[in-house]
Amino acid sequence: MELKKLTSTKLISLDLDLKTKDEVIRFLVKKLAEEGKLHSEEEFYKDVIAREKLSPTGLEAGLAVPHGKSRAVKEASFAVAKLKKPIEDWESVDENNKVEFVFLLAIPEEEAGSTHLELLAELAKRISNSEYKERLQNSKSAEELYRNLDDYKQENYKFDVVKPEKSIVAVTACPAGIAHTYMAAEALQKAGRELGIAVYVEKQGANGIEDPHTDEQLRNADAAIFAADVAVKNEERYKHLPIYRTNVTAPLKNAKEVIEKAFELAKDKGKKEYKQEITNRKEDNISLKSEIKNSILTGISHIIPIIVAGGMILAFAVLVAQGFGLQEIYNKENSWLWMFRKLGGNMLGTLMVPVLSAYMAYAIAEKPALGPGFAAGVAANLINGGFLGGMLGGFLAGYIIKYMKKSFPAKGTFAGFISFWVYPVVGSLTVGALMLLVFGKPVAALNQGLLNWLNNLSGSNAILLGAVIGIMVSFDLGGPINKAAYTFCIGAMANGNFVPYAAFASVKMVSAFAVTAATLLFKRYYEEYEREVGKSTWLLGLAGITEGAIPFMIEDPLRVIPSLCIGSAVTGAIVVSSNIGLSVPGAGIFSLFVLQGAPLVKAGIIWFGAALIGAAISTLLLVATRIHKLNKKQQ
Repeated sequence: MELKKLTSTKLISLDLDLKTKDEVIRFLVKKLAEEGKLHSEEEFYKDVIAREKLSPTGLEAGLAVPHGKSRAVKEASFAVAKLKKPIEDWESVDENNKVEFVFLLAIPEEEAGSTHLELLAELAKRISNSEYKERLQNSKSAEELYRNLDDYKQENYKFDVVKPEKSIVAVTACPAGIAHTYMAAEALQKAGRELGIAVYVEKQGANGIEDPHTDEQLRNADAAIFAADVAVKNEERYKHLPIYRTNVTAPLKNAKEVIEKAFELAKDKGKKEYKQEITNRKEDNISLKSEIKNSILTGISHIIPIIVAGGMILAFAVLVAQGFGLQEIYNKENSWLWMFRKLGGNMLGTLMVPVLSAYMAYAIAEKPALGPGFAAGVAANLINGGFLGGMLGGFLAGYIIKYMKKSFPAKGTFAGFISFWVYPVVGSLTVGALMLLVFGKPVAALNQGLLNWLNNLSGSNAILLGAVIGIMVSFDLGGPINKAAYTFCIGAMANGNFVPYAAFASVKMVSAFAVTAATLLFKRYYEEYEREVGKSTWLLGLAGITEGAIPFMIEDPLRVIPSLCIGSAVTGAIVVSSNIGLSVPGAGIFSLFVLQGAPLVKAGIIWFGAALIGAAISTLLLVATRIHKLNKKQQ
């Protein structure tokens, strides 16, 4: 990016005798107005001051970059001021920063997501370079400083000749993913060079993950540094390392101290063996099958909290209305109970599909795919595509953005424009058009056909469906097969069929109840630690958590898995054949009060009774197979 195109010698002022931040900003705003860069000097000044109230614009080493995104700006530009005496009270990332060099950025409102971020990122990179910074600060005239603006060569921190004995992997990330992300990375790399330590920095910014850590870097590193103000992506890659966590501004203040603290932590904790299989990092050569699977699981994992929270809120509203005779308030628009009902209902009905689509797309093409992914989900809702439409939209958005990233990489002069305009706008328009105009009717028809098929299931077909759901739920207790059953049931619910999820919710209690019953009623066949685990497993079952039975499954899978699956199949078959429905997901035992398809008491007896029957069958099978195992050992 050529900085000289965005300024001129008339916008550069040296050796100014200004004593306050407000005086400096007013002076530079006036300069921009005199050069015809503004529609309104006063309006732009107000916008800059408003931005100053949000977060510090002072950086470190005497620098400040105030900026304003305003409709009062005619064209993107910046003005520069070098002060005679530093301003000590300019709010800065480094609390000891004394500002003597100021860049005021003026950005048109329509370029807020492109030029603004691109310019900030470029300045952040360059100013972090000590030689470049000194050249600017030592410039004797406006003309010399103007010439030096683009006299920049990025430092190379690769250790190609001599490999240091120690190395660190670091991640930098800030909420905007621009200035501080790159400045912190530059500071850590520079400090590492001075200390003779290889510091490999992965930047998790606006363009997704840049310079991702390799397996070799992760394996050889002595410690990890997370200089981040947001959650680090794929954090499981660093499980084998001691991790020093700090905010993204810490390296700007004292990068050497951050590195030293990381090594102190490494001495205390030490590192574990690096196992490549525990990582979940996207590789360029990942198979299509794995990518599709990861995409679906990522989308589902992100909608589970929404489903659980929305379901519990909706269950709360229903329980209060039924328990206290407040049905009239429950149905009265804008009443407090109606609002809770709508809150839970909208989390399930409005948010669920867009979040599913967005994070499926995110798993395929990272952060740039989020906007188009949400657009795809909204489109799926508009065409009544349901869960199926949401999944299709997630795939479309992900692969469209993936193709765009390969064909139009966000690099060079237009990196910011491509990242913050081309990807989200073109991606959203493209996936929106495909969903609304191309796939709308076919998906809606397929969705309705699936709904009709589910609604028409009866007799032996319904029993078979319930049995299959039961087996899938308890086969791997929360694993991929369990998640596949969950996906099917939530999809059916999104399509208006609530019977499959009622079976799913009932079956989730079977494994937990069976383990508790077997270990407490037949104690002599189980070890002490198994009995201790069994004491609390039933509570997990009431909450709809199957994972409590995993220790038993791992210990003896060939006997435990069939035992749990048979009882679960019976439970699923009973619920589905009874046509009991459940429209509130994630409510656990409270589902008893929101069941559909029969009077409340009758529905509750069937639903919970089915779980008890299945648990009793599984308990008998667990004990029988355990006795057979013990007898075989004795023989």
